[in-house]
Amino acid sequence: MIEYTLYYATNRGHIGQDRWRPEGYGCGFSRDGHDNLRFGKVIVPVDEQELQRHLYKKMSTNPTRIGDGENLNRYLCKQAESARIYAIEDLTTISDKNIPEHKNASAEMFREVKQVMEQSHDVLIFIHGFNVSWASAVGMALATEMMLNRVPAKTAHPILMPQQKVRVVLFSWPSDGKVIPWRSYGNDRQEAQLSGEAVGRAMLKLRDFLIRLRLDAKKKEERLCYQSLHLLCHSMGNYVLQNTLGKMTGYITKGNLPRIFENVFMCAPDVDEDVLESGKPLSRLPEICHKVFVYCNRRDKALTISDITKANPDRLGHNGPAHPQNLHHKVNVIDCSDAVGRFKKQDFVEHNYFLWATAIEDIAQTLHDVSDDAEIRQRKRKADSLNIWQLL
Repeated sequence: MIEYTLYYATNRGHIGQDRWRPEGYGCGFSRDGHDNLRFGKVIVPVDEQELQRHLYKKMSTNPTRIGDGENLNRYLCKQAESARIYAIEDLTTISDKNIPEHKNASAEMFREVKQVMEQSHDVLIFIHGFNVSWASAVGMALATEMMLNRVPAKTAHPILMPQQKVRVVLFSWPSDGKVIPWRSYGNDRQEAQLSGEAVGRAMLKLRDFLIRLRLDAKKKEERLCYQSLHLLCHSMGNYVLQNTLGKMTGYITKGNLPRIFENVFMCAPDVDEDVLESGKPLSRLPEICHKVFVYCNRRDKALTISDITKANPDRLGHNGPAHPQNLHHKVNVIDCSDAVGRFKKQDFVEHNYFLWATAIEDIAQTLHDVSDDAEIRQRKRKADSLNIWQLL
């Protein structure tokens, strides 16, 4: 067995007597409040042979597509149930005095993550969707990291440097992790909305840390790593992002929001189809990043159910944006419908397709600065002068 480390932040309530060495995290908020955060790391045991089997499994429908991220996810979810968790002790819980910002648990984890980035690692923050337990969230985050870091299939960029890696940092909100028709979806949506406050606080803490880092670098007290931060939200995690942006906007009333990320990936987003348009909740998303990528799939049964049974408007992750011509120039749309239908016809739900070889490789190429219209991309432009692409 090999042990893998995953850094995390969560506003879930801990399980067990010791909040700094919890047995796990539950499906409710922290008892200190829905915007209270815990930071730490989780150590997951992984069988290397089992890992390699999933990473390099060939799809029977197309042998050139290599990697079974969904079954890797299932395996890692099981392994996460026996993982060791180490929360960083928060001094504000044991002192009635003001704690300096640089001594907060968040700053301590940011410093550890910075040390990882100094080893030529970009960092991708991952926010999961609904019906995801703590162990499932850990498994999905690790599966994402491992699929992004595997030696690419022959379709990938030929000049990628093997030492350039991506480390995933998990934010886990208290999704129910179970399917009880009607109630679970409604509970998760309410908790996702409230969790936006916690993520918003975390983003602003990260902004303050980066500002302080640059100031210290000018005084030669710190050195910059020159790596990039990215954000990937899956399913209802995009609704968390929507409420996060609202929280940040409430704090920053003048000027643009802070540019924190290089790329933001909205995978199977369970939000309204017009949410990125001017005046809508995510219209200011391009302010916090260089580019936005929306991955959608007309075959996504989970979002179809969200449309029909939950009385939601059409979802962005189903048919894509309602009015593509109204999108900011930073926004790119990748339609995965044909690729999903061709390579995974046996999958009924088709909601976690961002972990499939075709989609995850497209994300990896973006992380490695492969141009949007490069020939090696497994995509083609769907319409002239629009940033809308069809995954092949």
